[in-house]
Amino acid sequence: MSDKTVELQLDDAGLAIDLPRPVDPRDVVQDVPFRPVQFRDDDLPTALERSAAWLRGAQQWLGEPVDVIAIHLDYDDQDGSPYYEVKLLCNEEDLAGAPLAVRRSE
Repeated sequence: MSDKTVELQLDDAGLAIDLPRPVDPRDVVQDVPFRPVQFRDDDLPTALERSAAWLRGAQQWLGEPVDVIAIHLDYDDQDGSPYYEVKLLCNEEDLAGAPLAVRRSE
């Protein structure tokens, strides 16, 4: 990994200022309320098992399936520092417990 810092020019939505925007008004770069939950290990099966265990626990706590839009896998297999990183892209409202609060207020 590099210690260099990269400075990005972002707008209020967190998008690159220079990013080409869709021209047609029916097309849009969406503001999606999803947040990655990361599991990192030097062993892929272990990272996957931990992510599955967390997902089961979160769903049990929430009382419904957690809204996961994507699963991202990253890895570095260089000698001396191998790692695997599993990211579950989860709905922010689910992670904040919004469904629990809604059910309690009903």
